[in-house]
Amino acid sequence: MPVEMVCNAFDISRSSYYEYRHRRNHIDVERLALKAQVNRLFTKSRSSAGSRTIKGMLNDDGVVIGRFKVRRLMSELGLVCKQPGPHAYKQATVERPDIPNHLAREFTVDQTNQAWCGDITYVWSGQRWSYLAVVLDLYARRVVGWAMSSSPDADLVVKALDHAWEQRGEPEKVMFHSDQGSQYASRKFRQRLWRYRMTQSMSRRGNCWDNAPMERLFRSLKSEWIPALGYRNLPEAKKDVGGYLMDYYNRQRPHTFNDGISPVVAEENLKILSGIS
Repeated sequence: MPVEMVCNAFDISRSSYYEYRHRRNHIDVERLALKAQVNRLFTKSRSSAGSRTIKGMLNDDGVVIGRFKVRRLMSELGLVCKQPGPHAYKQATVERPDIPNHLAREFTVDQTNQAWCGDITYVWSGQRWSYLAVVLDLYARRVVGWAMSSSPDADLVVKALDHAWEQRGEPEKVMFHSDQGSQYASRKFRQRLWRYRMTQSMSRRGNCWDNAPMERLFRSLKSEWIPALGYRNLPEAKKDVGGYLMDYYNRQRPHTFNDGISPVVAEENLKILSGIS
């Protein structure tokens, strides 16, 4: 059937028909390259990054692109990020007057090493649970210390604190905030805080929002990174979780709290603004 008859039947011009054929046979190299970058970043995030996060990563790499274009590319690639629903709010029950909640949900601070948060979570590794203690600097939500062990005891949280204190250059007058876990209330941990001249602050009992930044960190770790079936053993868990916390989370992952930049970049920007070389 002649092209002219087909165009007349569908009420389109011949030029439009030929333009469509040319476009259909043309390979958009730039779009294919963008798709490859999107797929690489999505895979690197272990299927956790959404369009907003990937847009931020591409922008950091010098690629000018909007969120909606990233969303279209993800749709074409069949990429769907895995993010869990919100967790339940827990009401406070009993107060602990001997260690007050000095932080009082003031999670936004002006400087690094001004306020740290700590908490413990659990990770499946082989035939048993392992336990992860993390220390977070509230200024840019940077992980500054961590430790993993098969026992959720005072030694675990002390080791994480020691790691943070050494990594940050042995700072003084830091406020350390945690929940009311027995590990953080232990004599050994409190003595270590005293040695480091830190002020201790504790959440109200049973109120997870008093330590919300740690809740968010562990939520990201478990939804974005840890395999669904856990790890084969503790050494494997330590290597992978440590890589997430100290590399991907700190140095690569865009944070909404930091206006889409990583904690490390946010701290470097603070040094520039403060005139620190």
